Amino acid sequence: MEATVRWIDGMQFVAESGSGHAIVVDGPPDLGGRDTGARPMELMLMSLGACSGIDVIHILKKSRQPVVDCQVQVTAERADTEPKVFTNIHLNFRVVGEGMKETHVKRAVDLSAEKYCSASIMLGKACTVTHGYSIE
Repeated sequence: MEATVRWIDGMQFVAESGSGHAIVVDGPPDLGGRDTGARPMELMLMSLGACSGIDVIHILKKSRQPVVDCQVQVTAERADTEPKVFTNIHLNFRVVGEGMKETHVKRAVDLSAEKYCSASIMLGKACTVTHGYSIE
């Protein structure tokens, strides 16, 4: 895997993945950013939520669960001093589907957290990562 991150101006960068997809990244205004893109640490949380969400949806579909929607709310706490690393991250999955079986949802979340989500497992080596879910 690879990515290229190119400085545009101020604190704005365009990051392009090896597969050719681009995203704008910008720093906060107090560092000269103009709020034109997500902050780098926000991207880490977004990546974590997407990585784990893909796992959960894939596992639920493979289990023939009637999932019609899934939202992953990712919240984090950071250290007060530099480097302001994540100290705690929590992912909460809101899974929607008529007749969803809780055992399948729990299993999907657990498998993602413990076996499949590279982002969650990697970040879990640096901070506490917890998972929860609700079914609607």
